[in-house]
Amino acid sequence: MKLVPRTLLARTFLLLAALMLLSVLAWFAIFTTYEREPRARQIAQMIASVVNLTRTSLVSARPDARRELLRELSDREGIHIYPAESDDHIAPLPERAFLQRLQELLQERLGPETRLTLERDGEKALFASFRIDDGDEGEFWIALPIERLDRIFPAQWIGWGIAAVLLSLVGAWLIMFRVTRPLKALEHAAAEIGRGRQPAPLTESGPEELETLARAFNRMSADLARLDDDRALILAGISHDLRTPLTRLRMEIEMTGADEETREAMAADVEEMDRTIGQFLDFARTGSEGGEGLEPIDLAALLRELAEQYRRRGFTVVLEPAFAEDARLPVRVATLRRAIANLIDNALRHAGGEQSVELALARIGGAMRIEVRDRGPGIPAAEADRLKLPFTRLEVARSNAVGAGLGLAIVERIARAHGGSLDLLPREGGGLVARITIPAP
Repeated sequence: MKLVPRTLLARTFLLLAALMLLSVLAWFAIFTTYEREPRARQIAQMIASVVNLTRTSLVSARPDARRELLRELSDREGIHIYPAESDDHIAPLPERAFLQRLQELLQERLGPETRLTLERDGEKALFASFRIDDGDEGEFWIALPIERLDRIFPAQWIGWGIAAVLLSLVGAWLIMFRVTRPLKALEHAAAEIGRGRQPAPLTESGPEELETLARAFNRMSADLARLDDDRALILAGISHDLRTPLTRLRMEIEMTGADEETREAMAADVEEMDRTIGQFLDFARTGSEGGEGLEPIDLAALLRELAEQYRRRGFTVVLEPAFAEDARLPVRVATLRRAIANLIDNALRHAGGEQSVELALARIGGAMRIEVRDRGPGIPAAEADRLKLPFTRLEVARSNAVGAGLGLAIVERIARAHGGSLDLLPREGGGLVARITIPAP
């Protein structure tokens, strides 16, 4: 399972979120560092003031009233005064920069002998030592609530901080969505071109870079469509013009005085030329064909019909025993029929007259898989993709190659026009499996 997202939107959104989080943490660290000195000075000033006021009160009060004064300070202000004893157990001051700075500031205000601790004889509080007079017996501990060291952090700041982060993340998502939405449209349009279709023009709006990209893609798409139409027109025109002299050649062959064998050989050459011209016309139609709409059809019935047509012509075309029955799918019927017929013709030509050709139909998930299987010489796996290119033939592996090398190219383009694919696979036991996969719309 891959944890790293693949989409540009998710990756950039996570990057922006991480950057914003790091920025918040950095600002918090800066705030903490620069807030330390003012807070230490404020608390040191507060402790020094409490110590000075307490010391003045104790000095000014009558000896018999000092006990009542200490009780009143404890009840009203939470301040406790303890005489310092030689056996007091004083915990060392934690190695925190804030506490060390606080002790330095107290020693500046109250004298270098001032001590600071957070625990005395097991009691936790903010203890600071002071002397009432310069004598050795005049040292005391003043204990303040340890909560006075806490940083005042209003709870509403958390809410405002979370709100700011959420607003930033929503803004980042909206920015990236506006960037990636045209890219998704571009991806869809490119996929349409890959299937041999003409996509709708992209909207030429948005940031300058995306607008320029959409304009360039629309221009490229229009140029490709025009080139495709021009090529189809040229191929169709040449093919049409060639068929007229071929018809005259047929008539002249019949009228010639050559023997029967010679006339049949010449007629076979003319028929082969006519089939090649038919391939040119089919290839031209598949390149610019967009007028035929999708029509729901039973693919099993279509294959049975094709198999029966070839059997009436004397060829052995059989249906696989495990033949799918539930095989309705919206397709371009005429073009798909032409593609399957091309594969059957190839299989019959290369498998030899003695071998049968097998048709298979299966539903794999939501897709239909049509297979034409033969027992011919097969095709090397390394050459399978090359043979789907126009005007390409493999003389070595499958002999007696005729035609213009457009049959598989036509099938490939028809499969892509249906959003599917053509695969040429080796057959177990020898031969070839030509597989057309058509996904459900």
